[in-house]
Amino acid sequence: MGRLKSIEELRNLRLLLQEETFPRDKEIIRACTGTACMASGSLKVIEAIEQKAKERGLDVQIVRTGCQGLCQKGPVMKVEPFGYFYRKVRSDDAEAIVSGTLTGGYPVRHLMERESLYSEPYELMDELPFYKKQVRVALRNNGRIDPRNIYHYIAVGGYKALEKALSSMSPDEVLDEVDRANLRGRGGAGFPAGRKWRHTKHAPGDIKMVIANGDEGDPGAFMDRSIMEGDPHSLIEGMLLCAYAIGARYGFIYVRHEYPLAVKNLRIAIQQAEDLGLLGENILGTGFDFFLDIREGAGAFVCGEATALVASIMGERGFPRARPPRVSEPGGGPWGYPANLNNVETFACVPVIIEKGADWFRCIGTPNSPGTKVFALTGKVKNTGLVEVPMGTTLREIIFDIGGGIIGDKKFKAVQTGGPSGGCIPEEHLDTPVDFDSLWELGSMMGSGGMVVMDEDTCMVDVARYFLSFTQAESCGKCPPCRIGTYQMLQIMDRIVCGEGEPEDLERLEKLAHRVKAASLCGLGQSAPNPVLSTLRYFREEYEEHIYDKYCRAKVCKGLGLFRIEHTECFLCGLCKQACAYGAVKELRDKFYIDQSVCVKCKACYLACPIGAVKIEKVPRKKEVTEKV
Repeated sequence: MGRLKSIEELRNLRLLLQEETFPRDKEIIRACTGTACMASGSLKVIEAIEQKAKERGLDVQIVRTGCQGLCQKGPVMKVEPFGYFYRKVRSDDAEAIVSGTLTGGYPVRHLMERESLYSEPYELMDELPFYKKQVRVALRNNGRIDPRNIYHYIAVGGYKALEKALSSMSPDEVLDEVDRANLRGRGGAGFPAGRKWRHTKHAPGDIKMVIANGDEGDPGAFMDRSIMEGDPHSLIEGMLLCAYAIGARYGFIYVRHEYPLAVKNLRIAIQQAEDLGLLGENILGTGFDFFLDIREGAGAFVCGEATALVASIMGERGFPRARPPRVSEPGGGPWGYPANLNNVETFACVPVIIEKGADWFRCIGTPNSPGTKVFALTGKVKNTGLVEVPMGTTLREIIFDIGGGIIGDKKFKAVQTGGPSGGCIPEEHLDTPVDFDSLWELGSMMGSGGMVVMDEDTCMVDVARYFLSFTQAESCGKCPPCRIGTYQMLQIMDRIVCGEGEPEDLERLEKLAHRVKAASLCGLGQSAPNPVLSTLRYFREEYEEHIYDKYCRAKVCKGLGLFRIEHTECFLCGLCKQACAYGAVKELRDKFYIDQSVCVKCKACYLACPIGAVKIEKVPRKKEVTEKV
């Protein structure tokens, strides 16, 4: 189809596509082709189903969708009109799907999710506990459409908000609606998007820009990636609405180079939108111009910060700089032009707000944090994947109701929210509602949406050291508080986890952490101490055990503890002696024992013992001798 020349043509195209794209009486398989499911072999599964259907002469429509959320159980798919949800599908299952479901309408029961081997399976997606409490706003089209087909997006209501804005709303009315919705930035800071838009709009100058931040550098986070891969047009439409509201003509999507599928799908989407007249000059004959391009980042975590991102867009090294000027002010944006910068998820929420209204959006979530939030649920949880829940949903609901609880039914210990810049929240705060303000009060943050669950076998000191090592390595080095302070903190943490910590180290850590937070130039340094401060706040006894007792209760840190063999449990297999490279395990009178003068605490004997007869205990503290003078 050629370029659309008017709003009326777009409206007529949508009506036509709604009838023809997804017929209700036709079998449709919506198969996930997100990064996780493709890695599990979803493309081979689709190819096998197409081949089997062709052999039987069946006319089956297979929609290659973006991420459907339940990444751990991939490849996943939904079969309509029956509504069956299949997980862990393999190429060998193609015959059963075609002959059973597509031919006879029967479910393939071994492909359905169930709580246990003996429980009844969940036939429909909406019945699964993983999906039951989710409300999809930003991810509304993931799992429904082919992200590489703009007609699919239009058929499910895409670009309807743009149509409404261009036909019946002024730029100020669009901005007011976003402001009234109190849409807060989903990138972590939670700053109201409407206020940011208004500041950019009132900046002097004729040229303004819109920037989408897709530089998702948090370990274990893939929220923005899933939107760019599975529904790129929602991002484009959100940026178009922002550009219309603030009077911008140019836009950039900043994506990390490690997201090749996201970059590929975005390029396809931009080209399709240009060909259809939804990007470029004189969009839909309204005189509104907007040009969009992609900039790939080199994977520097610091480039998630606004000023460093702007520098990277211009081809410079990703260094943050002091503000003012802000990015939204002259001299602050790319090449000195004012720019509005929001993250991908924030822009994806905008079309729904314009289409359904600010009141509808504010009915979801909490008064100060309306709407939903997408989380990447990872770690020691049974159902890892992508979840979207209303703001105010408790941590317990996300981890236990949606996530299914802890793997192996072990005890929950903590959850890290906000990525390496966030904090670790203990079990006592599991009933805390997840919103911007509540998490901040606990010493953590929303971040972009990473959520890492930890069980009883996790050492919180080692976790804090890991996240600190990440931020220290990703520091750009521009300001001394971040460059030197995080390095000094990491040296102390390294000593503690190796059993060389001193009692004074805890006070040193806290002082350094507060100084780094107060004096660092950008958000990376200001938030880098959060994992250390939060674990000191909630798990201080573990630090003290590492320092005073030379003991790691999770038995993770090497070089700590007193190793001994429990003779009442040992059945003399000798594996501990074979594993010890230092000859510390010795045999005397048909018993094995550990020579403490030779033992280097490498844990080889502990890991080799098949029945747990090798024990790790606290090192007895030395008694302090005081002399009276």
